[in-house]
Amino acid sequence: MTDFPLLNLFLTMLWFFIWILWLMLLFRIIADIFRDDSMGGWGKTGWTVFVCLLPFLGVFVYLVARGRDMGERELRHARRQEEAFRSYVREAAESPPGGGAGTGHADELAKLAGLREQGDLTAEEYERAKTRVLAG
Repeated sequence: MTDFPLLNLFLTMLWFFIWILWLMLLFRIIADIFRDDSMGGWGKTGWTVFVCLLPFLGVFVYLVARGRDMGERELRHARRQEEAFRSYVREAAESPPGGGAGTGHADELAKLAGLREQGDLTAEEYERAKTRVLAG
């Protein structure tokens, strides 16, 4: 017979997942502090010290004071990353074939088809890039 009944196992798992959730929240708040461009250096320093020295109080005060804007900042960051990725894909698709890589038309068309299949290029972008490759 064990000294660790099933209920204790469930409670231990619950506390473990709550601890993991707490760490994820703490790291997300620290990342949000450093990602926010509207806050100056002293503001970032103050929030970081507050969150690190008094983590429970610091996290809860941060969520009350700045929590509403966290999602908006995260969304803006994701949009900037997505736009940067899409512009990189467009530039790569619109560059002349063999531009330093030594590839031919068939390789460029294969790359474009792969990008379209992955969903990185829309059908219109694919057709424009394909006509540029074939015209060049």
